[in-house]
Amino acid sequence: MNESLPLPTPSRAGAEVVVQGTVAEQRWASADGRFAVIRVELEARSESITVIGDVAGLAEGEDARFRGAWEEHAKYGARFRAVGWTPVLPTTRAGLARFLGSGLIPGVGPALAERLVGTFGDRTLDVITQQSARLREVQGIGAKRAGAIAEAVRARRADAEQLTFLHSLGIGPALSRKLLRKYEGRTVEVLREDPYLAAEEVRGIGFRTADQIGRAAGIATDDPRRAAGAVLHLVGKGADDGHVFLPIDVLRDGARTLEVPEDLVDPAVETLEARQMLIVEDGGVYAPPLHRAEVRAAERLAALSRPRAGRESAARALTLPTELSDQQRDAVRAALTNGLMVLTGGPGTGKTTTVEAIVDSHTALELRVTLCAPTGRAAKRMSEASGREAKTIHRLLEWNPATASFSRDAKSPLDTDLVLVDEASMLDLPLARALLDAIPASASLVLVGDVDQLPPVGAGQVLRELIRSGTAPVVRLDRVFRQAQKSAIVRGAHDILHGRVPSPTPRGDKGPGDLFIVRAREAAAIQERLVATLRRIPEAYGLDARRDVQVLVPMRRGPIGTENLNQVLQDELNPSRGGPGAGLRAGDKVMQLRNDYEREVFNGDIGWVRRVADGVTYVEFDSGLRSYDADALDALALAYASTIHKAQGSEFPGVVVVLSGAHHVLLNRSLLYTAVTRAKRLVVLVGDERAIARAARTGRERQSHCRLAERLIGATTSPS
Repeated sequence: MNESLPLPTPSRAGAEVVVQGTVAEQRWASADGRFAVIRVELEARSESITVIGDVAGLAEGEDARFRGAWEEHAKYGARFRAVGWTPVLPTTRAGLARFLGSGLIPGVGPALAERLVGTFGDRTLDVITQQSARLREVQGIGAKRAGAIAEAVRARRADAEQLTFLHSLGIGPALSRKLLRKYEGRTVEVLREDPYLAAEEVRGIGFRTADQIGRAAGIATDDPRRAAGAVLHLVGKGADDGHVFLPIDVLRDGARTLEVPEDLVDPAVETLEARQMLIVEDGGVYAPPLHRAEVRAAERLAALSRPRAGRESAARALTLPTELSDQQRDAVRAALTNGLMVLTGGPGTGKTTTVEAIVDSHTALELRVTLCAPTGRAAKRMSEASGREAKTIHRLLEWNPATASFSRDAKSPLDTDLVLVDEASMLDLPLARALLDAIPASASLVLVGDVDQLPPVGAGQVLRELIRSGTAPVVRLDRVFRQAQKSAIVRGAHDILHGRVPSPTPRGDKGPGDLFIVRAREAAAIQERLVATLRRIPEAYGLDARRDVQVLVPMRRGPIGTENLNQVLQDELNPSRGGPGAGLRAGDKVMQLRNDYEREVFNGDIGWVRRVADGVTYVEFDSGLRSYDADALDALALAYASTIHKAQGSEFPGVVVVLSGAHHVLLNRSLLYTAVTRAKRLVVLVGDERAIARAARTGRERQSHCRLAERLIGATTSPS
């Protein structure tokens, strides 16, 4: 028992410490099951403390050791915020009786617990786990019941031992639950044997946590397992950063930052290649799925890039709408006569009108058309604009949970003559490969996207690589139509493309205006102006600040990153109606953080929490109502504020873009341009005008290690 910690003093507050005691009661728990407030009795001092955090898994009467820090709350007073906890099996007679009778052991109530402890004393747990047949000495226990009690206590003891090990490594409750669910009773054994491999199998561990485990397990700095783990980590991180492969010298540089001896990198790569965990080609190190995706995508794009014989005369004979510009007419004819084509252009240049003309021309020739987009919001917008059904690419390809693969592929292609993909700038290589596999050889593909936007979040910039290859016709619409020129948003977007700070709506303009700049430099002032702006918008524009307006920020962390702003905006836009306010609430705006094929919810999808009950959170997405238990909630995040990357493919009536000097590493033209072009009716730039200027003037683009263009050139120029 930890007897050295009284209630917090100014010198101790905030320092990480450990306390131990018995759970006396659960005072409050968030409905999503992630957060609780409990009262813990410190037996040695005959006093109780309030513990808050991810402690909802503890039952009344259970002993536990908590790792965390003291804090002083203006309303609730002194509290201990736990960042980790482990159950502690009792050793005293009173503790044993309380533990066994708490309800944690099925079939044992308080009376039977007292009889057990009265019979076996301090050795009760040892007797239960090692000599379970002796339990029949206690009145009311038969052979079957004795076996069930022994099994439950053994499981609880094993969990306690494993959690104690994980706790000693600084691993928190949520990640501990993942590890125990993945490896069950082998968790300690697996982590001691090769924690670096576990880092690749369990989301959330990462190399540095694995390294901490490895060091604790006695794995040396120059151990080959550590070098292999570092290489896998770097290749995976490269994919997260948009790279399809990493050059070997980049891997060596990255290994140095992880304190892995450089001379161990090449042998580690060779070992991993022999184990088929990596593919090495021309000095580039690939994860095997990305190598297969790059090779296959190049083959399929090359096959589609051939002209469609026999359609030239039909294309010339078509009567196209008179309002189309020459560029738009060229695009319609190119789509009809080529198996592969790219249509790109900025806001106000008529992409939507051109898409409608492409679809109508194919329909007039009795050709079947399939419309799709990478995200649900983009697909929905496409449906509304065209009056035709548009699907997400994932839904179009018909994910099959039984086989963990798409039903539509090369063996079962789509029934179509044209596949038209909107927001194609978001297409990463794995998704593009899956789509290309499902397009029949006789069909055509038109990719529509704004190439000046940010590249996709995933690995491989497919649209840019295709344009770079020069193997398909590219029609770039660059004329801004007169009606669109009236919008300060459209004018501002094109200003950004030319390296200029967007000009706000002039004061003398008729109407309410659609682009404004609210200046503030310090983080606290930016937060204050942001909240004031969101309060003003409903009155001035009739937009719902929660549903119609999206706050966009370059990064997640920091005082004006999404993580902090979401807490501020949750309290402003959807205040808690009870409890301390932690956790998700009914009415919250949330975002899916990774693809979930089982739920048919994908990275970047926005939903609304409808209700939270019995530890289950129910979220309404465009695809329907989905449920999440407490352990699945790490796939969701509040979405009042979103990173600009995550908002790609979406449009909102109103957008508030927050920019600060603290974001300087990420500020560039594509970022600002993408943020501004997410808005349909209103853009407000809130923050430091110097940061806005820096973003507009910085033309830096993220370079992706990818060989799709080179493979495509080779495939289209080599003899068939």
